[in-house]
Amino acid sequence: MPEATERPYILHMFTATPQTSPFDVNMAADAGYQIIVPYCNVDATMVTHLTQEAIFSRGPTGVSRTGIFIGGRDAILAADMLDIARRAMVPPFEVSVFADPAGSYTTAAALVALAERHLKRTHEMELGGKRVLILGGTGAVGRMAAAMAASLGADVTIASHHSLARARQVSDEINERLAIATTAASAASAGALRDALADTEILMATAAPGIQAASADDLAHARRLLIAADVNGAPPEGIAGVNVTNDGKPIGPNGGAGPIGIGALAVGNVKYQVEHRLFVRMRTSGKPVYLGYVQAFEEARAAATELG
Repeated sequence: MPEATERPYILHMFTATPQTSPFDVNMAADAGYQIIVPYCNVDATMVTHLTQEAIFSRGPTGVSRTGIFIGGRDAILAADMLDIARRAMVPPFEVSVFADPAGSYTTAAALVALAERHLKRTHEMELGGKRVLILGGTGAVGRMAAAMAASLGADVTIASHHSLARARQVSDEINERLAIATTAASAASAGALRDALADTEILMATAAPGIQAASADDLAHARRLLIAADVNGAPPEGIAGVNVTNDGKPIGPNGGAGPIGIGALAVGNVKYQVEHRLFVRMRTSGKPVYLGYVQAFEEARAAATELG
């Protein structure tokens, strides 16, 4: 048996999906975890048992070198699983837990933090009070971006290209679950989308890859637009004119007089930093930490500020 100080860093990865994310496995290894074990098809009822199985076998020293990561694709379920894992701890047998389902917490955090940074840098304005429209807002990233922008006092609207009913369902759900205030809009037709764009100041596209959520003709109706930010790295552009490499570059025919764009690579760079830092924090903190979307957003704001 090796000495306690030589015990490996072990990460247990819980996911409600049939497989864990290779991206997250790579990130965990690069952050210093030596043994990474996936547990697939995990539902909320299994989290207490799995957590307690992880904490009791290594002693107080070994438990400090043990962590739990919660993945999956459901942003709200992951938040619930994080809370369940926390309540399952029996101090001093307590480990750190980090949730980032489908990268939604860290991606949304990077998206909103960069929008906040560029708004302040380019326009000397705060995000609070600004009209934010999130296209593809019913997905995991859109939901969490809505929560983060709303936490700063933005006037957030979630749009669905399926129907207004779907947007309202998600808006109502996250308003109640996350104690925020958002509204809903339809993007199911060009007319509905353009109506929603008319007063939009910050436009975020979090739709699935390969979907153009707003065309150039659509953007012509967004006369108050200051920032257009897109997380889609696959063609076509999620927002017309927002190239994946954009990081504050003006878009549209008016050049410098028009809105600025934030593309997928800029968002991805900050997202990568945030996920890495949170994995490292979990492994090196010296005491148990619980890292969810709130902590991801705090870390993203710090990372974005460091960009200057």
